[in-house]
Amino acid sequence: MKKIINTCNAPAPIGPYNQAVLVNNTLYTSGQIAINPVTGNLVIDNIKNETTQVMENLKAILEAADLDFSNVIKSSIFISNMDNFSSINEVYGNYFNDTYAPARETVQVARLPKDVNVEISVIAIS
Repeated sequence: MKKIINTCNAPAPIGPYNQAVLVNNTLYTSGQIAINPVTGNLVIDNIKNETTQVMENLKAILEAADLDFSNVIKSSIFISNMDNFSSINEVYGNYFNDTYAPARETVQVARLPKDVNVEISVIAIS
């Protein structure tokens, strides 16, 4: 059975999708970009702040499903410039520890929605 997960603590979808879908004990999040859910504005003043906003959006979605980053088993990171990898990785690493860090890929892409620099999605289990 599929359950739709949406929270006002993360940005509303900007297209025909939901923030996340829970199927049995697996949560699939949509890719998150650095939209502040309170103001609706992009947080793109620097890559670390942008990545922090993305991770906080993911955190809010996980919490709406009664999960946290320790439940994440897979993440996908899409970035517009591989030169930002170390800064993104530094912020991303603050949300995980070596005990429960998920599998992951990081891919440089030509362009992201709203011309942001980073988009991240996760898969989590309960």
